[in-house]
Amino acid sequence: MMDFPSPIIIFLFIFSSYYLWRKWQKNKKTKGVSEGKKAPSPGGALPIIGHLHLLNKRGKLPHHVLGSMADKYGPIFRLNLGSRPALVVSNWEMAKESMCTNDAAAASRPELSVSKNFSYNFAMFGLASYSSYWRDMRKITHLELLSNPRVDQVKSVMLGEMSTSLRELYTRWGGERKKLEEISVEIKHWFGDATLNMLLKIIMGKRCVGPNASEGNENDARTLQMGIRESFHLMGEGLLRDYIPWVANLGFDGRVKAMEKIAEQMDAILQRWFEEHMHHRSTDDLDRRDGDFMDSLISLGRANQLPTHHNQNTIVKATTLNMIAGGTESSTVTLTWAISLLLKNPCALEKAYQELDQVVGRDRKLNESDINNLVYLQAIVKETLRLYPAGPLLGPREFYKDCFVAGYFVSKGTQLIPNIWKIQTDPRVWPDPFEFKPERFLTTHKDVDLKGNNFELIPFGSGRRGCPGVSFGLQMVHFALAGFLHSFHIKNPLGEEIDMREDFGMANEKVVPLNVLVTPRLPLHLHTPITV
Repeated sequence: MMDFPSPIIIFLFIFSSYYLWRKWQKNKKTKGVSEGKKAPSPGGALPIIGHLHLLNKRGKLPHHVLGSMADKYGPIFRLNLGSRPALVVSNWEMAKESMCTNDAAAASRPELSVSKNFSYNFAMFGLASYSSYWRDMRKITHLELLSNPRVDQVKSVMLGEMSTSLRELYTRWGGERKKLEEISVEIKHWFGDATLNMLLKIIMGKRCVGPNASEGNENDARTLQMGIRESFHLMGEGLLRDYIPWVANLGFDGRVKAMEKIAEQMDAILQRWFEEHMHHRSTDDLDRRDGDFMDSLISLGRANQLPTHHNQNTIVKATTLNMIAGGTESSTVTLTWAISLLLKNPCALEKAYQELDQVVGRDRKLNESDINNLVYLQAIVKETLRLYPAGPLLGPREFYKDCFVAGYFVSKGTQLIPNIWKIQTDPRVWPDPFEFKPERFLTTHKDVDLKGNNFELIPFGSGRRGCPGVSFGLQMVHFALAGFLHSFHIKNPLGEEIDMREDFGMANEKVVPLNVLVTPRLPLHLHTPITV
């Protein structure tokens, strides 16, 4: 997965450095004895690159490779990722020990070059290291967008945007069907646009993709959407220079330049949107706080209530991008996997339809209060996130001070890698772990939630670095999945087995696009704007 330099250069460097490496290993062992017992480490480490090559196996995903290592070495082990030590945890007990018991020590982020470019030099608080800036911006974002009262306030916006997307799809069906009763929809594309419009309406005050969007807004939104996806791919794959610093001096910087170009494109869009907000404010109340999320951030900046670690305009753009990136990709991949799993399991799909007919019926549209009663649909989302978490290894974490995990010494600067996929398919906890069984969340596991309190199921992480937008994101996914299934019948167009291969990155995307055939389930008069 890494961008390795020429094998010849590696070969020469390895042998010229062999003596120094042996000496370093000896010193490290001596130091380890004085500090405490260290977790076991797999064999096969090479000089300089450590275990990096073991994670770069063609055709094997890193979370699967690490899962196989856990079967051999146990639920906690350490790796040498070039010059960076890492601790891998692979069951719920070790996850709790590292992210709850040692939460205060494991609350930072490694400063990686690929993250630096994407995050406005770490002004994006989600990628910032543990600091007062991170604490302040997490608090501000929670109060302005992600708190339960704020999530309740934007429910009508989410539902309204979803209704508009469904109405547009119905219109397309009417325009394309001719003599056919069904049309093809590429699920990732459709849900990607629907969730992007939800978020942009709340964060920027406008929907930017679809038949009624202006060409300029749509082009900007598409460029931002693709930039986020490519950035997630690059961050997931990693750059060798972040693990072997001397590589940066050899000129192997193609991916760095690609990241810089993407960052420039996204900044140009965010700058335009920022200037639009400032222009509208010039004829309105400059201190208003009742607008969209960007308005709230601008108002805080004018009131000198944003941190001073970065330029105020940079903080507004970085935090806006943080919210859009975090919300769109994770929601889109989760919805894509959910539809894939339902098509593979037609009995579960039929149960979802039956529940929608019982709770909502076909004589009205879905409303906000229906979601609480759609318990099987919520179980579908939980089971999807269990089998296909959006981040199988979560975002990179780092211990910013020494500590002990399960009795093993962990030094400051060690990267924490929770193998969420391995934890959530542990047969000790989940009978038939690789089977899609939403019913388990209505029976044996009905008390397991997604908020980070049950370490058997932590697709959003836990502790200080757990995703702050859990409630916000789940609400988006529930509205989108329920609205789509309530409005349309779906069918596998080929009748063949659904290809479930994963494409590893920061967001766990499906390799093969999922095309489904859709036909309306509701009468025409319901495909009109809803009143909530």
